[in-house]
Amino acid sequence: MSATHTAPGLPEIEQARARLEGVARVTPVYRSETLSRLVGREVHLKAENLQRTGSFKIRGAYNTISQLGPEQRAAGVVAASAGNHGQAVAWAAREVGARARIFMPQDSPMAKVDATGSYGAEVELTGPAIEEALAAAQQYVADTGATFVHPFEDERVIAGQGTIGLELAEQLDDLESVLIPIGGGGLASGISLALRALRPDLHIVGVQAAGTLPGGSGYTIADGIAVKQPGELTMGILGETLDEIVSVTDEEIAEAIVLVLERTKLVVEGAGAVGIATLLGGKVGGTGPVAAILSGGNIDASLLIEVMRRGLAVSGRFLVVHTRVVDRPGELAKLIGLIASQRVNVVEVEHRREAAGVPVGETGVELTLLTRNRAHCDELVAKLREWGYPVTRLD
Repeated sequence: MSATHTAPGLPEIEQARARLEGVARVTPVYRSETLSRLVGREVHLKAENLQRTGSFKIRGAYNTISQLGPEQRAAGVVAASAGNHGQAVAWAAREVGARARIFMPQDSPMAKVDATGSYGAEVELTGPAIEEALAAAQQYVADTGATFVHPFEDERVIAGQGTIGLELAEQLDDLESVLIPIGGGGLASGISLALRALRPDLHIVGVQAAGTLPGGSGYTIADGIAVKQPGELTMGILGETLDEIVSVTDEEIAEAIVLVLERTKLVVEGAGAVGIATLLGGKVGGTGPVAAILSGGNIDASLLIEVMRRGLAVSGRFLVVHTRVVDRPGELAKLIGLIASQRVNVVEVEHRREAAGVPVGETGVELTLLTRNRAHCDELVAKLREWGYPVTRLD
């Protein structure tokens, strides 16, 4: 751990809970019958997506900002964030009467940018990476004397996030494992510190987005944990408190978002879905009750649409095909009628008469279809070929 930082203990986390009383919600835990059946063990969901500002972040932000003295509050606070931390700092600063300035990556989801501004903060977009926002925030501190509220590398922030662990220990008596998202590591550090003190035998698993790891694409739909690596302080804590760290792909995350929305009616962002993705992918052992932290629900509407389409495609519920029909009246209606006979819903039809490779006298047709599962997709493609239609899958 850093020489200038020490990990908060159970007393600091308990003190954070006292500060947060009446401020942060004690979020509910739901048992998911669907997920329990799918993975063969009892699954519980800690719904921090229902927290104020839509994520767990207000716990650490408020615990930090509420401890500032009058002069520090007058100088204001500053943060760098892809969205959730910025919203939380803006909200907490407003609650205590301090000015807030938030630096955000230029590609941050607009839902998070707009929400941050709505809480009264000044928002400035920087470069594409969170590291550039951090550098801009630190320069602002040097120029103005404002207090920098780090998203994870701060004992007070970690203690605030640790209050989730206190709640979880009280809400679930019978628990074998806990799955916690890891970006910068503040959430996982706080929860694991609390649970190690209260439930030392728990199997605690950290979950990262594969795209952010060495060798990955550098991009992930789980923007809330799109950090290249945890901080020095949090890495030290996690090295002592976690039993294992696993990773999940964007395809697995998308499928988890769709399943949670469809079956539990809870909206979660990518970071909030990584625990579910881990379970669905069979990436963590054990047979006993497991809890997944749904860390946030602030997903941009346009991204949610994209993710829903992607998740449906991954699960075999969304099929896009290209085929050809004779270019004369009634042929397209005939094709759609045949497809309907297979209990398939046609979402979209696009004609492409002049497309390359389409013979004269025929027209290209791209069909977007809703199906039941992967087997249903395969059956439909086979039927189309049996009926004499050339088919190319585009999903």
